Amino acid sequence: MRRFEADPKGFLAVYKDGAVFDEAQRCPDLFSYLQGAVDGDRRMGRFVLTGSSQFQLISGISQSLAGRVVSLNLLPFSVSELRADEHIEDRQLELNNILFQGLYPPIWDRFPRPSLWYSNYAQNYVERDVRLLININDLNTFQRFLRLCAARCGQMINYSELAAATGVTHNTIKAWISVLEASYIVFTLKPFHNNFSKRLVKTPKLYFYDSGLLCWLLSIQNSQQLDFHPMRGAIFESFVICELIKQRFNSLLANNLYFWRDRSGTEIDVIEDAGIDQLPIEIKSSQTFQNRFLKTVTRWKSISGSSAVPQLIYGGDKSFTHLDCMVRSWQDL
Repeated sequence: MRRFEADPKGFLAVYKDGAVFDEAQRCPDLFSYLQGAVDGDRRMGRFVLTGSSQFQLISGISQSLAGRVVSLNLLPFSVSELRADEHIEDRQLELNNILFQGLYPPIWDRFPRPSLWYSNYAQNYVERDVRLLININDLNTFQRFLRLCAARCGQMINYSELAAATGVTHNTIKAWISVLEASYIVFTLKPFHNNFSKRLVKTPKLYFYDSGLLCWLLSIQNSQQLDFHPMRGAIFESFVICELIKQRFNSLLANNLYFWRDRSGTEIDVIEDAGIDQLPIEIKSSQTFQNRFLKTVTRWKSISGSSAVPQLIYGGDKSFTHLDCMVRSWQDL
């Protein structure tokens, strides 16, 4: 940073063929000088900007580099990325261990106790990122709100109920959830409707991008507790949906996932909207396949006329085809 501040143009001239600038948000003046460098040499992909505080990074990009960048959403590791690391043992890649530890790189790179890392992460996130967007007078209230969201993972968002439980207003809850979404802590799935405008106004479901953070917020102490924890199904569902989103983001595609629910309360966990057709996906944490798991996706196929092969993603180890449905192990995501 000191070299750049002393001679910005000379510094960039040294790296005229490209460079990676990590924590770029710490040097705000870099963006305006990069604008000149990019406009003077139109070769694409020379510079990569990364940062742990995305709001500051996005602010610098939007002010000086708008129209000159492609943004990549880098979520925590995917399971396939973990498997590619030869230093990670097979026992570490067991389902409960992955759900408990989560997939943030520091957990696997430095092997700290997950609870210690997540505690610091949550504290730093509140103090650094959230306060850049909203004024929080009581940190304890916001942290309680985070834990209340965790307890409602996989459920439709009830803003009024969350407001009453947290002790803030309905509009405050909406603002806080928007901040959690913008900072990639949580994501929402909207209900699928053929009428696209209805998808934008109906109540969404709430999920977490990382199962390890979710487990920490739920005060789960070790991976063994997941065997009988009442939130196991919701944790697994959130984990699987996030893996599907990672596939989209890593291919530079937008999230195209929804959920479906009819008037009788019958639900399908995920509807992947492919434009002219829709793929129904049911998610079950059970390690044992049962025929009843396919009831809702086969019903969807009959009433929707979809030609897509329904899928079930479950907690078992084997993938196979059953009754014209694809049963997929979580390991084959």
